[in-house]
Amino acid sequence: MKKNTVYKTAPVNHAGLTDIWNAFMVKKATFSNHDIPLCPTTATKIPEKLIGYDEAKTIHKKMILDNKPNYHINAFIHFYIDDSKFDGKKTSFWLYPNKVFEIACHFDGIIAPDPSTYADFPDPLKRWNYYRMNAFGFWIASQGIEVISNVRWDTPDTWEYCFDGNPCNSMLAIGTVASSLKYKLNYALFADGLRRMYELLTPHTLIIYGSANYPCFDELRNNGVTVIVFPSKTSEYYKRRKTNE
Repeated sequence: MKKNTVYKTAPVNHAGLTDIWNAFMVKKATFSNHDIPLCPTTATKIPEKLIGYDEAKTIHKKMILDNKPNYHINAFIHFYIDDSKFDGKKTSFWLYPNKVFEIACHFDGIIAPDPSTYADFPDPLKRWNYYRMNAFGFWIASQGIEVISNVRWDTPDTWEYCFDGNPCNSMLAIGTVASSLKYKLNYALFADGLRRMYELLTPHTLIIYGSANYPCFDELRNNGVTVIVFPSKTSEYYKRRKTNE
């Protein structure tokens, strides 16, 4: 358990009331002292492959149309994609959680959703997205889907609560695709957050979607952390294009 973190029992739902806040997701969850639900990593093996939720939806639709309802894909679904593809009016993991579950059943598991928490977002919106990320991750794990807890942080003011929903001494996942780490200021903020994450959570394995060719990840490797990198779909495309030139 992380230092200075106190977990509380989830609130009890009252019969007869309409659940418009997805309270059902956290019925048996525990909460930190910042009211962030804990999303455990239930996956025990490193993923063979990562597939974006948008691509997973396309695969699912095709398999159902081809009358292959029992198909299975040896890959984990990730949400390191544009928010509109998994959190839009018709695509929202929060508004249509059963749709995500229906698709995830045909895959090895999922990495918990990754809704944006940009630096210029109001703090309540950042906290709401952290909450939803972990509440959904906890719920779908409780439904028997293998889950890897997702870690994300923003400016230092978020560090007091943004790691509360992640387990210690576990396997965690991070997306670096939209972090713009080639810029010095962005890299410095990211590296400081990564160090803080390690201090609090001490993961034994980190799944990285994107690039991990930065000194801050070498620091983790030197501390014994296993860093597994899955290149982004975009980088794979340009790699193939360069090879074919």
